[in-house]
Amino acid sequence: MDYQILKPQSFGDIGVLTISRPKSLNALNSLFFTELLHFLDVVNTDEPYRVLILTGEGKAFVAGADIAEMVDLDSAGALRFSEKGQQILLMLEILPIPVIAAVNGYALGGGCELAMACDIRLASENALFGQPEVNLGLIPGYAGTQRLPRLIGLGNALKWILSGEPVDAREAYRLGLVQGVSPPEKLMDDAFKLARTIASRGPDAVKHAKRVMRKGIDLHFEKGMDLEKSYFAKQFEKEGEEGMKAFLEKRKPNW
Repeated sequence: MDYQILKPQSFGDIGVLTISRPKSLNALNSLFFTELLHFLDVVNTDEPYRVLILTGEGKAFVAGADIAEMVDLDSAGALRFSEKGQQILLMLEILPIPVIAAVNGYALGGGCELAMACDIRLASENALFGQPEVNLGLIPGYAGTQRLPRLIGLGNALKWILSGEPVDAREAYRLGLVQGVSPPEKLMDDAFKLARTIASRGPDAVKHAKRVMRKGIDLHFEKGMDLEKSYFAKQFEKEGEEGMKAFLEKRKPNW
């Protein structure tokens, strides 16, 4: 498939996916979701990376969904529009490998929801986050009402979504939505530094840890412990044995 909006790049075990609609501030449209779906299928099938970095081109990460595409939808069309976005962002969220959002600018509406579907969010100092849908008489449609309270707490999420007011990178960091804030010129360097660190760890351990945390957060605590111990035991079959032997022999593990 020839991508028109997405720009995938490979740097060894690390992939970078850049959203490139700078004239439209990288607004999400149907073609974006078609291309993202194809890209996620490739990553799931071929497993070309250990870590993926997602970022935007220009002054925006993603400034929202494409209003010009939404304005003529009726209720049935809006339901399909929301459902498609929800399902594809869920595929991104449950991707086996970690996904780091390098939020380089505006992350509003669907852009904030896209960032929230990633595992870790690093932001430029000039990034701006928000769910401004109420300003248009709408509510978030790509699971923003569900992910944001889980990430920053119900009260903070209610204030954020009901007011429609944007939040800067430092406030997003204080609330726990963002895990790091960088000067604009250092954002991708910091994202690569974190990606390389993760990529150097046991690849199955990283995948399994992500899976257990993603699944376990919605389970009863004891069910989550059951899930954890089953995957903990799996790691002793191969990768964990190599990692522990390498530690005792004072050498780098051969993953």
